[in-house]
Amino acid sequence: MNNCVFCSIAEGSIPSKKVYEDEQILAFYDLEPQAKVHVLVIPKQHIACVDEVNADNSGDIAHIFETIPVIAKELGLKDGYRVVTNCGQHGCQSVKHLHFHVLGGEQLNGRMV
Repeated sequence: MNNCVFCSIAEGSIPSKKVYEDEQILAFYDLEPQAKVHVLVIPKQHIACVDEVNADNSGDIAHIFETIPVIAKELGLKDGYRVVTNCGQHGCQSVKHLHFHVLGGEQLNGRMV
């Protein structure tokens, strides 16, 4: 996708501090962390948001959720963590490439927003 910052990160043309990478997905540290540990997990295939998940790309999303516990363990998130995604303007999605925030490393606020 042209001008997509996360596609550029996945391609390697924009550097990131990688946590995990395989053929389908990439996980890297968020530049503006909202918790002691704040990692973004993205599919390498461009999917704008949850609204675009379908039978053709849902395998990548399943793979993300199979891999998040592995990433969390590697990051030492033994006492739990939060996984969040935003979709669209009202959901405050800042980058129009599906991504999942993995937050932890400390006691998080009980509020979702």
